Amino acid sequence: MSKINLKKWDAVDHLNSEEEITGYFEACLEEDPGDGSLVRAALGDIARARGMAQLSRDTGLSREGLYKALSPEGNPEFTTVMKVMKALGLRLHAVAAL
Repeated sequence: MSKINLKKWDAVDHLNSEEEITGYFEACLEEDPGDGSLVRAALGDIARARGMAQLSRDTGLSREGLYKALSPEGNPEFTTVMKVMKALGLRLHAVAAL
C-alpha cells in the first residue's frame, strides 16, 4: 500500500484576491450561527492571508492580541472587530432578513 501525504486544509491558501476575500467574508457573515464564531474565524484567516504584522501596525493592536482575539477561543470587543475590518478594507452592511 502506498503512503498518502495529506496537508491540513487552510482557508488562507485560497484567499489570493479581493474577490475571494470578499466572497469568503460574506459567506461567513451569512452562515454565522449567531455567536460570531465564523465572522471571527474569517477575520483571522483574512488577517493571516494579508499579514498579521501589517494588520498590527494598521490597527495599533499587538500581533499577539490580534491572534488571541481572532482565535476560536477569542472574544474580541466590537471596537476591535471594527478596527480589524477597517484595516482589512471590509465593511458590514445590513439587509432585511426574510
